[in-house]
Amino acid sequence: MGADEDYDYLFKLVLIGDSAVGKSNLLSRFTRNEFSLETKSTIGVEFATRSVPIDSKLVKAQIWDTAGQERYRAITSAYYRGAVGALVVYDVTRHVTFENVERWLKELRDHTEAYVVVMLVGNKADLRHLRAVSTEEATEFAEKEKIYFMETSALESLNVDNAFIEVLTQIYNVVSRKTLETVDDPPAGSLPKGETIVVGTKDDVSAVKKSGCCST
Repeated sequence: MGADEDYDYLFKLVLIGDSAVGKSNLLSRFTRNEFSLETKSTIGVEFATRSVPIDSKLVKAQIWDTAGQERYRAITSAYYRGAVGALVVYDVTRHVTFENVERWLKELRDHTEAYVVVMLVGNKADLRHLRAVSTEEATEFAEKEKIYFMETSALESLNVDNAFIEVLTQIYNVVSRKTLETVDDPPAGSLPKGETIVVGTKDDVSAVKKSGCCST
């Protein structure tokens, strides 16, 4: 490949939610188009990347996945740092994982900027006969929390790309607006004058690379 640096935007996304809701398989399906029935619980943190074209720009997603188990919760602040998007995942066949979404959302909002783009994801939608969380119930919750919502199946590759790409598109729209507003009417000290626009704090992973003369 060798074109690792050929992107206009780099956005950090985090996958959060209870253990065994399918976060790792959503990640592997989106980044490698793979699914494993043997997936073990993620220990600590792992991340993968994939670049997608949005509005004639190349957007690189760096997606972080962590264990949902309580005993790994100590990593939260570093895990969330710099995230501009999040997929909060529950399992449509286990209502308790949906009930815990509220707690995950609170933790996310405690550790990220107000403009973080959040997608509620009801995974394992292929298990129709075992469904415990209705689409209506989840839609209502998402509307109340003012977040996006989509049902997915990592197994059947249903809506997985759509969910990630929708989040990336919405982040792109937020960043484009922020950049335009700053260019039109720059608040003091809001943008560094260098080559990189950092979205959020100075420690962020997410950044915007200024397109050079030759970008198409």
